[in-house]
Amino acid sequence: MSEKSEQRLSVFKTYKLYVGGKFPRSESGRVYEVTDSKGNWLANAPLSSRKDARDAVVAARKAFGGWSGATAYNRGQILYRIAEMLEGRRDQFVREVGEAEGLSKSKAGAVVDAAIDRWVWYAGWTDKIGQVVGGANPVAGPFFNLSTPEPTGVVTVIAPQDSSFLGLISVIAPVIATGNTAVVITSEKAPLPALSLGEVLATSDLPGGVVNILSGKAAEMGPHLAAHQDVNAIDLAGADTALAKELEIAAADNLKRVLRPQPVDDWSADPGTHRMTAFLETKTVWHPTGSLGSGGSSY
Repeated sequence: MSEKSEQRLSVFKTYKLYVGGKFPRSESGRVYEVTDSKGNWLANAPLSSRKDARDAVVAARKAFGGWSGATAYNRGQILYRIAEMLEGRRDQFVREVGEAEGLSKSKAGAVVDAAIDRWVWYAGWTDKIGQVVGGANPVAGPFFNLSTPEPTGVVTVIAPQDSSFLGLISVIAPVIATGNTAVVITSEKAPLPALSLGEVLATSDLPGGVVNILSGKAAEMGPHLAAHQDVNAIDLAGADTALAKELEIAAADNLKRVLRPQPVDDWSADPGTHRMTAFLETKTVWHPTGSLGSGGSSY
């Protein structure tokens, strides 16, 4: 008796947004085609709307208190867990990054490895950045004068357009490592690695709303987020010159911190600490030292 081979139906992946720890479709119902470097269709990605952006800000604000109030050690542990999960899904990201950026498997593998290493690097900074940018200030009088860094709040991040994964992680990780929450607009032409990152974040102990990922047009969502009164800062890494100028003007309305676009030739180079310090505020506390004994000596 001849055996008939069973044919399975193809199971196509439905890419969704990542907002508030959940995976909604765009409320507008819109999608757009994502193609590889040769123009071949890869998937339909959600085309986020202004309402999606507002929902993401609400989720980020709701998560901010708990995330900023967590210990730096705890944040580092969660970021390291994310790196573990990324390592476990390495093959998927190698494929998606290779298709998105037109890279060979070996080159895409190197990019993904660098991205995972970058995430581990920022995980190690969570309980160290305070020692670098904070400290005791010399003042006259019997006082302790201590400056400590605190997160700015909700940060909108426009992800790099040409570096779909390493550049993406290089702008998200420093924002949340320091206790901020993020609303991320992905690369418009290569959003799939970012949308898959949302699936990793959802299974890595990261509280819902700490990172919210929107795919679509930065020119459509950016102005609304830049003008949003509950957004505290914006990273313009992936904005072109005209859009960056427009968003910077809009951001001035409530005195947002703005990190202007900076040319990056190699995202794998040492990133330094400037993306962490860009979204930190400084709190300074005065406290009397008191005095000891009748001689008035102080400690």
